[in-house]
Amino acid sequence: MPPLDPAGFDPAAFVVESPDLLVHVRGGGVSVLLDLRGELLPAIVHWGADLGELTADDALALTIADLAPLVNNVVDEPIRLALLPEQHTGWTGRPGLSGSRAGGAWSPWFRTTRLTIAANGTEPVSIRPRVSGGSDRDGAAASDHDGAAGSPLVAVEGGAHISVEAADPVAQLRLGLEFELAPSGLLRTRATVINDGDDYQLDELSLALPLPPRAREILDFAGRWSKERAPQRRELTVGAHLREGRHGRTGPDAATVLTVGTPGFGFAAGEVWGLHVGFSGNHRHYAERLSTGDQVLGGGELLLPGEVRLRTGESYTGPWLYGSYGVGLDEQAQRFHRYLRARSQHLHAPRPVTLNVWEAVYFDHNFARLTALADRAAQLGVERFVLDDGWFRHRRNDHAGLGDWYVDETVWPNGLGPLVETVRSLGMQFGLWFEPEMVNLDSDLARAHPDWVMQTGDRIPVPSRHQQVLNLGIPDAYDYILERMTAILTEYDIRYIKWDHNRDLVDAGTTPGGEPGVHVQTLATYRLMDELKRRFPALEIESCSSGGARVDLGVLERTDRVWVSDCNDPLERQQMNRWTAQLLPAELLGSHVASGRSHTTGRVHDLGFRAGTALFGHFGIEWDLTKVSDAEFSQLREWITLYKAQRSLLHSGDIVRMDETDPALWISGVVSTDHSRALFSLAYLALPVVLPLGRFTLRGLDPDRRYRVRPLTIGGASHGYRVPPWFGATDAAAAPQGTVLSGRSLASAGLQAPASYPEQVWLLEVTAVD
Repeated sequence: MPPLDPAGFDPAAFVVESPDLLVHVRGGGVSVLLDLRGELLPAIVHWGADLGELTADDALALTIADLAPLVNNVVDEPIRLALLPEQHTGWTGRPGLSGSRAGGAWSPWFRTTRLTIAANGTEPVSIRPRVSGGSDRDGAAASDHDGAAGSPLVAVEGGAHISVEAADPVAQLRLGLEFELAPSGLLRTRATVINDGDDYQLDELSLALPLPPRAREILDFAGRWSKERAPQRRELTVGAHLREGRHGRTGPDAATVLTVGTPGFGFAAGEVWGLHVGFSGNHRHYAERLSTGDQVLGGGELLLPGEVRLRTGESYTGPWLYGSYGVGLDEQAQRFHRYLRARSQHLHAPRPVTLNVWEAVYFDHNFARLTALADRAAQLGVERFVLDDGWFRHRRNDHAGLGDWYVDETVWPNGLGPLVETVRSLGMQFGLWFEPEMVNLDSDLARAHPDWVMQTGDRIPVPSRHQQVLNLGIPDAYDYILERMTAILTEYDIRYIKWDHNRDLVDAGTTPGGEPGVHVQTLATYRLMDELKRRFPALEIESCSSGGARVDLGVLERTDRVWVSDCNDPLERQQMNRWTAQLLPAELLGSHVASGRSHTTGRVHDLGFRAGTALFGHFGIEWDLTKVSDAEFSQLREWITLYKAQRSLLHSGDIVRMDETDPALWISGVVSTDHSRALFSLAYLALPVVLPLGRFTLRGLDPDRRYRVRPLTIGGASHGYRVPPWFGATDAAAAPQGTVLSGRSLASAGLQAPASYPEQVWLLEVTAVD
């Protein structure tokens, strides 16, 4: 079996052969109680709110309390749902392992042979065997594990990494299960299957997390290009709510976080359990309810026919599945955010104000025009300049050139050096656009290596965006792309890559046989990113996929930002940023101020609405600054100054989204972890039915502290609003001074909302005064 990697965990682990015990893991306000009695695969007895300290008797009583009564016409033993659901138990839902060896070994019965528990080393924790009948407050220390194998309960506080090894000698299969509970309370789990017999065809490897019967309402997301992560709700009924992604990438319509909760749950209230599959290729999420009343959240990689065939001794490891429990969607999101921020690779340096030139120049790469743009950007305080598509050979439009990763000598006779040097001399980083996984048939690369184009059935797949997919699963193709990207990154001082991926993988086979290649392509892309990061440790990568079609925690293990959408219309971005934040914190969400008229919707918006929307992300600009009026230029500089002053809060604090009292007004913000300050947005999205709107409340503050709430105005006061008296402004032109109230009053009684035109943003700065 391949070694398991408990990175970041204490190597002094608790090891049990042939375990027959219960394990209680606590962390971040969450408890998970695992049943490993009888050498069976681990079953989750409880995943949810912290149960506090449990004695062995408590844990055993909870486990017995979870057993359902026997009813007519089902198996004569209680059905046991393991982390990997097994058919031999009588489970009639989706099985965890689907595959066969020449028609056999399709229903294995795994027995656990070894259990390893490593305490999370990031906090003071203890691993304590607890004997039956004792509270063990004076129990053994973490190092006193001798003789603990027979103890009915092992308790771990502060999170843990748990690995289970299991085998079915008859089926000639072995299984590895990994389970982690992070200090934030986020759990993640994955499985490895190892073949010890003749060739084994693996069709599916999925894991499942149990849901209590009170969780009966589903929330997940739909979407399309320029309209990603649109929320949708439905009741969980008998059957499966199945979300399959067959794009060969995550997809703009991905479930993202499949959540099931108590009916009517919102941002602040109602228990919710959510699942995310951390994989960038084909994948599935599902919520399933059986006629027995059992219900689960599950998922894994979606394998195409024949993609994984295991020879003797070979193994397959599925992607990480992430589970987040919370009371309200905000708490669920905060667990994801805290987990991501605690990773060793997470960037905590201030996220630079970024200018991307795409909507400013498109394919018109003119040195004088670009240097003028860079000069205007530097005057504003922009910190990163990104040259988008069009810099490489034959790329005068999107019909040709993909794959020819050489600087186009006809456009850049002196190479990119003069532009890079200009940008660097102005105090900005230089970034560059690549689309390494794609190829135009009208390219030198495709003409020289037509067999490198992914295809099956001796036919070229239907074109999309005038391009095809370059098969990185072919070693020579992979080596070519790695060499070309390495050469460009070595020649020029490039600190940032915008990594695009602009089409689905259709008929994505490997020549000459046409075998499906999405699985191998996804892993090759990961390997390419990893190798570039190894060669260039200071390099940052943005995940872009025709906008937000590759937003998942698999690619986020290798990238430092996602492009939420190709649509910069702030009205659309209010929705897309709001719901992408269910998975990712603000510093990972690329969010730009574009021109007054949106390039994707044609709508026209004030600069205040555009900038106020972009502020709650990784702030940037995608606008031809050489055509900006003096007034807008001055106002944009104010917004950049505000972003720089607030980004330490925005990129470290806890997200707060208020449940709507009126759909015309969305209120959201970020509260610092010490509750000393906050920044809230009042986004007026439509004309309200009633006016004035009345009181709104602000959540997440310390109830016993007093706060000054001060409206922030940038660029003048001509917004068509009427302000309530608490603003403390004597007239429309005066700077509001705000008011002082306790956190308890702000959460319970609240403030009167100003009256405003639609499609405007008001900002409220909240600062503790005690």
